[in-house]
Amino acid sequence: MDKRTRVFNAMDKKPVDHVPVGFWYHFGGEQAHGEACVQAHIDYIRDTDIDVLKIMSDSYFNYPIPEDIKTAADWYKLEPLGKDHPFIQEQVWRAKRLVEELGQEMPIFYNVFAPFSSLRFGAGDARVMKDLREDPLAVMHALDVVAEDNAALTELLIEEAGVDGVYYCVQGGELERMTEEEYRKWIRPSDLYVLEHANRFSDYNIMHCCGWAGIKNRLELWKDYPVKCVNWAVYVEGLFLPEGRIFYGDKCCLGGFESLHHDGETHEGILHRGTEEEVKDFTTKTILRFGKRGLILGADCTVNEHIDHARIRWVVEAARSI
Repeated sequence: MDKRTRVFNAMDKKPVDHVPVGFWYHFGGEQAHGEACVQAHIDYIRDTDIDVLKIMSDSYFNYPIPEDIKTAADWYKLEPLGKDHPFIQEQVWRAKRLVEELGQEMPIFYNVFAPFSSLRFGAGDARVMKDLREDPLAVMHALDVVAEDNAALTELLIEEAGVDGVYYCVQGGELERMTEEEYRKWIRPSDLYVLEHANRFSDYNIMHCCGWAGIKNRLELWKDYPVKCVNWAVYVEGLFLPEGRIFYGDKCCLGGFESLHHDGETHEGILHRGTEEEVKDFTTKTILRFGKRGLILGADCTVNEHIDHARIRWVVEAARSI
């Protein structure tokens, strides 16, 4: 079974020869830009032999915010960038280059953030939260604008660049950030605008329920989002794969390995700290406990960018031995 068949079968919960594997990390410095970024992704794939590529959107986290937006009410001034803006076109170029290089042999997904994250990256978390409390309708207007651009990005990524779907990152559901009612009123509409647009062009979109802050999220906010596959922070949320499959309505599950920073400098978890025997044993036990149907092995979030690629190959080797 080739990698494309293996991954799509997993997402469709059909039989697979082996459980597919997908890990990723951020590229920094020169590798975060242009052709060097493309080559960094290619080198990583060749060295690890994983089954699926998630293209990182490094250098494109911060949505461009005009300088004249200084107060909460100023968010009403925000207008869409448009599909021809370099912020969008440069990401489409990156994706297209990687599809040209790797798309025949493996599925490719591109990391797209939900509008709330894009806005926070561009303007700063504290400012957006302050403005949201002061003038929620103005910030919701801004979220609608960003959603229009992110939706256009997803369409171009799938239709022009040729990716198989998007890896859609939702954030902002931390327990202390806002109430469930506030999130559903303020944030959910822009989340779904982008995701439902992506679903027009691909049936194979993945949702990443990001636990980046190391704080539990209100996962119930996202459990009904229309996606084919779900990735969440198992070790932050305390929701392990077998229980998570039930929670998310028997969707394909991606994850199983701990990967998030816990002390600001190092990554915890067996993938980063275990011996070869321990990593392979953990991989085997994870598959046996969950079963081979509807599973893609991966991590809570990005792994350490300095990880020895041999550690990822240990997971690949163990998964292909079952």
